[in-house]
Amino acid sequence: MGRKLKFIDLFAGLGGFHLALTKLGHECVFASELQPELRELYKKNFEIECVGDINKVDIKKEIPQHDILCGGFPCQPFSQAGFQRGFEDEERGNLFYKIMEILEEWKPEFVLLENVPNLKTHDDGKTYSIIHDTLETLYDVKEDIISPHYFGIPQHRTRFYIVGRLKSMGGLGDFQFPDHKERPECSIEGIIIPDDDDYMTLRPATINHLNVWQEFLNLLVENKGDLPTFPIWAMEFGATYNFEGIAPYYQRAKDLEGKKGKFGEVIEGNSKDDMLQCLPIYSQTEKTEKNKHFPDWKKQFIRQNREFYLKHKSWLDEWLPKIRGFENSHQKFEWNCGYEEHPIIQNKIVQFRPSGIRVKKPTYSPALVLTTTQIPIFPWIQTPNGETGRYMTRKEAAKLQCMDDLKEYPDTIASAFKAFGNAVNVEVVRRIGENLIGKYDE
Repeated sequence: MGRKLKFIDLFAGLGGFHLALTKLGHECVFASELQPELRELYKKNFEIECVGDINKVDIKKEIPQHDILCGGFPCQPFSQAGFQRGFEDEERGNLFYKIMEILEEWKPEFVLLENVPNLKTHDDGKTYSIIHDTLETLYDVKEDIISPHYFGIPQHRTRFYIVGRLKSMGGLGDFQFPDHKERPECSIEGIIIPDDDDYMTLRPATINHLNVWQEFLNLLVENKGDLPTFPIWAMEFGATYNFEGIAPYYQRAKDLEGKKGKFGEVIEGNSKDDMLQCLPIYSQTEKTEKNKHFPDWKKQFIRQNREFYLKHKSWLDEWLPKIRGFENSHQKFEWNCGYEEHPIIQNKIVQFRPSGIRVKKPTYSPALVLTTTQIPIFPWIQTPNGETGRYMTRKEAAKLQCMDDLKEYPDTIASAFKAFGNAVNVEVVRRIGENLIGKYDE
């Protein structure tokens, strides 16, 4: 064991940085987290006070001397799922400058930060250029994009890691991030706890949706069809509205009237607004390219789905009524498993996403997200209560994030997944920290 250093944990969440750095023998001397429930959990799990809003902290008086500053500073301003406002986000985008204030005051030897991959390319790279150049006034800086599955941990979750060491102490020298590479051979079985009785039950409607889409796959095989390599947008089946030129929203009512919209229904109504409602939800929007055209990827998917329908119309027409009552997003289906002679949903990971019902191999989990509706489903698991299939549990999510050592989790599954979705992966941080800090042990 090398030096025992002191670290501060900013935007601490569930304490991923804390778990990683204490595993390396270091001591947390200050922690900050905005959400009250997470602050309480932090205190219970680590027996250390966790203060609130870092903007209200007196940097000179309340933050003690430390050797390492770490934090996953708020990523929403830079994420693709958010508004991508970056530094224009007054509440969260400017928190990087709070980090710099602390670094300038205390000059810890090391800095270790985490964010979303989109930070690197946000605003054509200008955002990260500002961050990098600002850090470089004091620190030698390197960065990398790493996912837990690179190390055999069954979760696909790329994150952007930034490390630095004071130039006045010699900088990073020949520091390297831990070796990592794509590992398609991961298996989700390593994190599954079969007898876990704290799980979210599959609703009958969810089971029905999976059964109906399994029937779709069965019929496709029976009729010697190829598994689609594009998302199935069932609302497009039978449609004839124009989409190759300007988008329907910008067309005249008379150009829409009489064409066919979702599920091949005739477009009609007393107004253009009525007519737009006859279209698939993704074709009603005014959000298009600057020239009022759909983006190429959307036109390609519409084209492929219309061709697929014409090729398989004989059996699709009989099957289609079974999904007419589904939510819009559940009328979309993504098979991400490649070729199978007899494709089966039951032994795959399923995720209900805004973009559709996604089915993938049981290799690694998709990234944990912040809503319960998108928690991964394991259809094959037999629960302790005799049910077949359930959602991923809190304990399994903790294992994915390498947070098994936590004494307590957030109280509900919804709040737990929101917290795990925001957390850093402990093992990834531990490996980076080992390479970073261990390299300069005296």
